[in-house]
Amino acid sequence: MDKKTIPIKPLRSAAITEGKSRAPNRSMYYGMGYKETDFGKPMVGIANGHSTITPCNSGLQKLADAAVRGIEEAGGNPQIFGTPTISDGMAMGTEGMKYSLVSREVIADCIETAVQGQWMDGVLVVGGCDKNMPGGMMGMLRANVPAIYVYGGTILPGKWKGQDLNIVSVFEAVGQNAAGKISDQELKDIEQHAIPGTGSCGGMYTANTMSSAFEAMGLSLPYSSTMANPHDEKQNSALESAKVLMEAIRKDIKPRDIVTRKALENAVAVIMATGGSTNAVLHFLAIAHAADVEWTIDDFERIRKRTPVLCDLKPSGKYLAVDLHEAGGIPQVMKILLKAGLLHGDCLTITGKTIAETLKDVPDQPRADQDVIRPIDKPMYAEGHLAILKGNLSPEGAVAKITGLKNPVITGPARVFDDEQSALQAILDGKIHAGDVMVLRYLGPKGGPGMPEMLAPTGALIGAGLGESVGLITDGRFSGGTWGMVVGHVAPEAAAGGTIAFVNEGDSITIDAHQLKLQLNVPDAEIAKRRAAWKAPAPRYTRGVQAKFAFNASSASKGAVLDNF
Repeated sequence: MDKKTIPIKPLRSAAITEGKSRAPNRSMYYGMGYKETDFGKPMVGIANGHSTITPCNSGLQKLADAAVRGIEEAGGNPQIFGTPTISDGMAMGTEGMKYSLVSREVIADCIETAVQGQWMDGVLVVGGCDKNMPGGMMGMLRANVPAIYVYGGTILPGKWKGQDLNIVSVFEAVGQNAAGKISDQELKDIEQHAIPGTGSCGGMYTANTMSSAFEAMGLSLPYSSTMANPHDEKQNSALESAKVLMEAIRKDIKPRDIVTRKALENAVAVIMATGGSTNAVLHFLAIAHAADVEWTIDDFERIRKRTPVLCDLKPSGKYLAVDLHEAGGIPQVMKILLKAGLLHGDCLTITGKTIAETLKDVPDQPRADQDVIRPIDKPMYAEGHLAILKGNLSPEGAVAKITGLKNPVITGPARVFDDEQSALQAILDGKIHAGDVMVLRYLGPKGGPGMPEMLAPTGALIGAGLGESVGLITDGRFSGGTWGMVVGHVAPEAAAGGTIAFVNEGDSITIDAHQLKLQLNVPDAEIAKRRAAWKAPAPRYTRGVQAKFAFNASSASKGAVLDNF
């Protein structure tokens, strides 16, 4: 018999078609067109995130179809099932944004449930939008059968007046329009030209950050994380990913064999080197939890201090993911880090090769005809950009993106808001001034609930020219497209009685990225007095998925996971 039908180890799926229940179980498969010979083949799941909800996911079906072909050609039985998605870009600034982080858990649950319930031998996950990425990885790690991630691919840049546009261009244009810097017609033109087709948001925002980190971790194929969705190479990569997965099933290479502490260090080093999203901190805490690997928020700071920023990428830089791909992609970034001793070359990948073996033929230095990727001796910044700030406002930690700022230090009066909408309106109405520190609270995992992103207010600040002169702290999250004097994931959150709940209008607050400090400049006795008088707000939701999330969610400093009992 062909080796394609003879796995090295017994198939998990064989258990549901053998023994006393063999006949009725097989009958169900015959009803779907299976033949007698199919029961000796691996049953391989394809978790398909395709939907017409968002451009990030509307181009995924062709990748799932390519994966089906690859699995069949390699001797497996593909079994497709769906996962949902929430578009962060579309839901931003609305009540729907509170379902974004919730969807990460729903996606992970979908994959774990389908793979384990149907006793699959492996799973290929196809995803595009932000929470597809960590949700898919968490589901893969929970099920812990051979698995591979196929990223849907980045979007191509929009064009207007000779300039590249992306989704963040629109949010910043809203602030520019409110400040009288561009006309209503110019805002409309930017809005209509920013998104030219399918693919995930184009900068080093959350989706591209996570895809790059998955490649660095060894659970996606080399170069796949920066491919554009409309390009043929993306479909070819999906087909090849399916064949690689089939070989991993034969060799019994499982996600938890790959996602070790050293692999997490590799992933975070690439996140720092590429200037990735603040959301990566939250998601990799959750991924480490799913992998049962010891990892804390302080580990990000440890990796940051030793890893330079090598890539000039949006939101705080010039280029998009398609430019990074053209310049050599994530393998080129990884090879530079490996050569500098900043990557573990002995980590296993889903192909069966180590990181060092995978990067063997990649040049040690980036090409001289591009400036997207810098040499190790000429970095954008000497240290990473995602800093963990602590102080009496965030004893468990908070996350700040500190690159791209002339002076990441501010002390100013607090402007306090208990919701995002009133904060945004204050910016648009010109009520926020240079030197202010905006406080957006009751927006954490429990308080939001769902820890919504604050791209609308931060984009408006940038558009109004206040990005470097106004501070903003929140127990909510930021979009991967956010930059400026902003600090998120403040923990403990306000709804859990964190100090951020006790800030009054006009209090002095210090954000100091140099000293890694986030401080409420109020005497301890006064803070204690306010704490004693504070009462927790009533839950915003008492039924359904939001209520379940609010009840179970851990602190952001623990990844906001739901099973940290």
